[in-house]
Amino acid sequence: MKKIRSILLLGISWFVSGAYSSAESVDAAKPNIVFIFADDMGYGDVHVLNPERCKIPTPHMDKMAEEGMIFTDAHTSSSVCTPSRYSLMTGRYNWRTKLQGGVNNGFSAPLIPTSRMTVASLLKEAGYHTAMIGKWHIGMNLPDGKGKGLEKIDWKGEIRGGPFDVGFDYFFGISGSLDMAPYIYIENDKFVGECTVEIEPHPNRKGPAHEDFKVVEVLDTLADKSVEYIAKQDASQPFFTYIALPSPHTPIVPTEKWKGKSGIGDYGDFMMQTDDFVGTVMKALDDAGLSENTLLIVSSDNGCSKAANIGDLEKQGHFPSAQFRGSKADLWDGGHRVPFIVKWPAAVNAGSTSDAIICLTDFMATAAELSGAKVPGDAGEDSVSFAPALAGKEIETSRKGIIHHSISGAFAYREGKWKLLLASGSAGWTAPKKGGKGAPKGQLYDMEADPGETTNLYEKNPEVVEHLLAQITSYVESGRSTEGPEARNDKVPVKLWK
Repeated sequence: MKKIRSILLLGISWFVSGAYSSAESVDAAKPNIVFIFADDMGYGDVHVLNPERCKIPTPHMDKMAEEGMIFTDAHTSSSVCTPSRYSLMTGRYNWRTKLQGGVNNGFSAPLIPTSRMTVASLLKEAGYHTAMIGKWHIGMNLPDGKGKGLEKIDWKGEIRGGPFDVGFDYFFGISGSLDMAPYIYIENDKFVGECTVEIEPHPNRKGPAHEDFKVVEVLDTLADKSVEYIAKQDASQPFFTYIALPSPHTPIVPTEKWKGKSGIGDYGDFMMQTDDFVGTVMKALDDAGLSENTLLIVSSDNGCSKAANIGDLEKQGHFPSAQFRGSKADLWDGGHRVPFIVKWPAAVNAGSTSDAIICLTDFMATAAELSGAKVPGDAGEDSVSFAPALAGKEIETSRKGIIHHSISGAFAYREGKWKLLLASGSAGWTAPKKGGKGAPKGQLYDMEADPGETTNLYEKNPEVVEHLLAQITSYVESGRSTEGPEARNDKVPVKLWK
């Protein structure tokens, strides 16, 4: 990969040079980074991205876009959450690990070994204070209580392999999704109290809980913690805060303050509360005097879930996937094309848009470029910096395209306008999951002419299929999709056609 040092750092250094001594200006040139990661928020759930067919008011994300930049072609590495979170943190495709499909649960072992560099450890080495608030869901080693039920876990023991061990100076949150036990907060490497009761916030998800843990209060608690953390920061040290929301994922539990506000049901209300969380963080940055040199990013781990009752929402005129086909779990773009809005007053033009094709694996290389850090050869194997796009410039890279992955482990590959699916259907939760009798083995779409993926060109363009198949095969088998030292997948071989 051709490494670029964008004009952004020079611009920021000039911006702050009048306020700091030369020794301090090195750190001052590094932007604070706040990444808000929503859970199951579809591309069409943000009004500014879907103005004609979004019935949910999202004034804070709309304001972010007005004051910053929208990436219109941003994708998660997978259409479900654990894999996407792994890739965001490591700059590496999820299917290079042992997890070839599905997701973790709240008791799962760590998917990220402590020996692997994460965005947090990279930025920590670059002088940042690092914090994570919210839903982890990439696995951690919970202390064994050597019993069953409530005694399954030693609630006073030490938690290993979680955020606190992979680069974060501070962690407050939950181990998995809001509908996954154990239902208890974790701070750094300890549980906040003990689980003494059992609750079932979602059907068939009964499990140990702290007696004071209320799922409906979690989003507000995380908002309070985020504000508290930001208020403690100042310009003396740059900081990175990863805020992973449990919303609007199930259980869909808006607080009384938000119930009925959207007019289209609990999902719309919970989305409005999610948008308000973004506004709360924006205000906290303003109140702390940190907004100008803070790169604020809002995105999602995958598309909207069918648990939101998409059919009912569409009857009311709200289309969570906007013009794209499919939703969470699918290979079609509704599964993995996500909102990606950035605000950075010191460097990003207000009201700007980028149509660059990016993947959330690219966050690591971007963070490295903006902080002046260097990604070692054994990390960020699938990460390309999108920092030039923030300045309205073209991203220069040898990487030809990006790879998509569904809940069942099926692959797709996007290069320019072309998208090849190595599956005959959605390979997820949307019908048809598999093509019917006589359907082509794969799918090929021209995403410029047909963003809704309605016309399969697989059999009409064999030469395009051959080229794309050769490229994805090379990237999967080589262990990396960027230039660098030889790399290997954790699981060999990785099966391309499922």
